[in-house]
Amino acid sequence: MSATELVAFVCCDLGSIVRGRSFPTSELGRRLETGVGWVPANHSLTPLGPLAAHDPFGSTGDLRLLGDSDTHVRVEGEPGEMPLEFVLCDIADTDGRAWECCPRQFLRDALAELEGELGLRLVASFEHEFQLMLDEPPAPPFSLEAQRAGEPFAAEAIGALIEAGVQPELMMPEFADHQFEIPVEPAEGIAAADRSIVLREVVREVARRHGIRASFAPLLDPSGPGNGVHIHLSLIDADGRPALYDAARPACLSELGGRFAAGILLHAGALSAITAPSPPSASRLAPHRWSAGAVCLARQNREALLRIPPLLGLADAEPAPQMRLEYRAADATANPHLALAAIVRAGIDGVRSELPQPPILDRDPSQLDAAEAAHYGVGALPSSLEEALQALALNDTVRGWFSPLLYEAYSGLKRAEFEAMAALHPSDVCTRYAAVY
Repeated sequence: MSATELVAFVCCDLGSIVRGRSFPTSELGRRLETGVGWVPANHSLTPLGPLAAHDPFGSTGDLRLLGDSDTHVRVEGEPGEMPLEFVLCDIADTDGRAWECCPRQFLRDALAELEGELGLRLVASFEHEFQLMLDEPPAPPFSLEAQRAGEPFAAEAIGALIEAGVQPELMMPEFADHQFEIPVEPAEGIAAADRSIVLREVVREVARRHGIRASFAPLLDPSGPGNGVHIHLSLIDADGRPALYDAARPACLSELGGRFAAGILLHAGALSAITAPSPPSASRLAPHRWSAGAVCLARQNREALLRIPPLLGLADAEPAPQMRLEYRAADATANPHLALAAIVRAGIDGVRSELPQPPILDRDPSQLDAAEAAHYGVGALPSSLEEALQALALNDTVRGWFSPLLYEAYSGLKRAEFEAMAALHPSDVCTRYAAVY
């Protein structure tokens, strides 16, 4: 019996799990017009498996997964091995109109607001960290030995990502055991978040072909370093000119950029319920983990929630196109479309409200006394998913970006997660999430 190649129509759900349905690749053209059937209650499936008890959808309703041909991915396998092939989808009502709980539409609406209100477009990229689940002793962090120990996986992963159109920049061994980081080229608008999803699935596929597993979970060990997602954001005007750079201002951050940053910091607590939304996430975002232990704006400081990366003067590089903000309080348990949309809307709110630029932290936040910490706005993110959800519930602005149905579904899903993990030891929580992500 011969095998039939399959292509999957997939969506990334509220728990950042990629789900979908497959059909013969020969039917792809027709399915791009009609989509495949989907069910509202799928949005209340928790990453841990069961349906959330606070499910607003019930057993009724029908939807369609409508494929976006621009996101078609095909990664060939070895002879006799089936390719990985999938298409990212919008979730739509059966008449083709966008469903109010579709994450891609949530981001699309935020980008339309950015362009309509400020005349700006978003260019962004996601840097993912992950670990290979291996039993062998790890090589020293950041070492060439660690890079070589990852072969042939590392080279094949980069090749597969190039084949998938993700445009990887580097493959870097990191600090944790068997950990790597892959930054990718920036992309405009929704494509940046799409690339985040594609990267994770392609890396997992290459690892699977080697009989190992790649985990993007925020923490594998409560006391160890974790796996973050660093989201880099820049803004351009209608003519493609950078909007965040001003050589005459502190750290070369424009007035608009400073206000955009201030909006993100203002809403940082509620944002963490969207960008780092799992029970183990908050433990990674603690001081002295080089993640986001300080809710402040800083230049080249990896303890800050918002970091201004360096502007390189090598090879006559122009500084303005390099100017960006790096949001460091995200991980792979976040739906990238929801996370990016929330960060963008927080920035818009800062510009709309004409918030002043936050002072730029110039040292390790642990060195500050109380008065200095207050000056720089240094504060802590919520210490648990439950606290983050409370911050979201109390923030009328951030909560208002969700439709009532989407907010009910999202908060219900996340409540189900922390309730399921409440009685477990932190190490057991990490183990559960390592098996999922």
